[in-house]
Amino acid sequence: LLLLVLLSLFPCSGDELIVEIPIEEKLPQVFINTNGAEIVDEPKINAEMTITVNDEIDYTGAIGIEIRGSSSQMFPKKQFGFETRDAANEDMDVSLLGFPEEEDWILYAPYSDKSLMRNILMYDLSREIGRYASRAKFVDVTINESYNGVYLLFEKLKRDNNRIDINKLKDDENDGENLTGGYILKIDKAGGSDETLYTSTNSITSLYAPNNSSSGQEIHFLYDSPDEEDITTQQRTYISNYLASFEDALASSDFTDSDIGYNSYIDTQSFIDFFLLNELSNNVDGYRLSTWLVKDKNEKLKMGPIWDFNLAFGNANYCGGENTNVWAYKFNDRCPNDFWLIPFWWEKLMEDPAFVMQLKDRWFELRSGQLSNNAIQDKIDFYETILQSSLSIDRNFNRWPILSTYIWPNNFIGNTYEEELRYLREFIETRTTWLDINIADL
Repeated sequence: LLLLVLLSLFPCSGDELIVEIPIEEKLPQVFINTNGAEIVDEPKINAEMTITVNDEIDYTGAIGIEIRGSSSQMFPKKQFGFETRDAANEDMDVSLLGFPEEEDWILYAPYSDKSLMRNILMYDLSREIGRYASRAKFVDVTINESYNGVYLLFEKLKRDNNRIDINKLKDDENDGENLTGGYILKIDKAGGSDETLYTSTNSITSLYAPNNSSSGQEIHFLYDSPDEEDITTQQRTYISNYLASFEDALASSDFTDSDIGYNSYIDTQSFIDFFLLNELSNNVDGYRLSTWLVKDKNEKLKMGPIWDFNLAFGNANYCGGENTNVWAYKFNDRCPNDFWLIPFWWEKLMEDPAFVMQLKDRWFELRSGQLSNNAIQDKIDFYETILQSSLSIDRNFNRWPILSTYIWPNNFIGNTYEEELRYLREFIETRTTWLDINIADL
């Protein structure tokens, strides 16, 4: 279908040029009206939101919205967290863009990732290999009648039957099997005004220093669900002891023993899939930030869901993030002075021949299907078609003219969007070739 572009261009707020395109080619449109109020980083402010698909209303109603993110807050194109609300301004579960009903959502703003697609690519691949990741769709966002660029509507990661599907642990479940789950933990920045401030209230501190740590760095597991305010003393004790027992078993000389080794504590296959997704993308933040862990009732500890790949696929010019021929899990070897290091887990797991054999089998199984070069490149083709036919690439980079400009921490700076996409494609091809050889040689 040929794209018909009407040449009636006219300026609007934000100095954007509006180009009328066929309805069916448009991205979903997100319109936010704050009634003049500024969106800030906490608390959420009251606003109204309308989402249209093919110019038909998909959702309209009240929201609470705030700026979110950590290092991304340095960028002028902000990302937002929002919750859908009813007429009384109470949280309300709704379906957006066909996603399962919930109340908590994210508008992610790709900025330093000039391909606009690193996160959606990884999340879609994760779900295709059977590991839940946030559902995502491209949207155009307009705030107070000013176009703000291409965004991705994400599901916020949280405990929910259609998201992280684990038992809801209540505050009166403090003994027996009820105490065994579900828990959601994160290895991440501490949040708040001091991202290095970990306390016994907000996190569990590992008794094992990360490998190659040079400045007394520690590993911390932040409470997410139940959070630091809701978790009971008994629940803190249980999950702390569980993690300690796992780490003790992994660190011991008997760590490969089927009865007393690490396998008694973790879902090994989830660790393998998490490993392969982070290595595929050479995620410089992998294993050490935005790293989620889940412990459901009567089940073992699982890795995932995956999160935050905007610096992956060669989009970081530090600590080996720009390279196609390094192991992401060996970050500590390259950057031992970084405050956030990787737990000793992965180096130790790679010493277990059984773990390595399962990892190799899984990699080559996936390479023949969901993670084949053709499958990955087809996804990139699909995203590119959506963005090109909607003219959203041109609109985005007219609003944010950053092509040919260094944006932290770019390793590659393309003069055009096509060059940015070519870099992503070539990085993937070179990376998978290296992984095929080096995983086979493990």
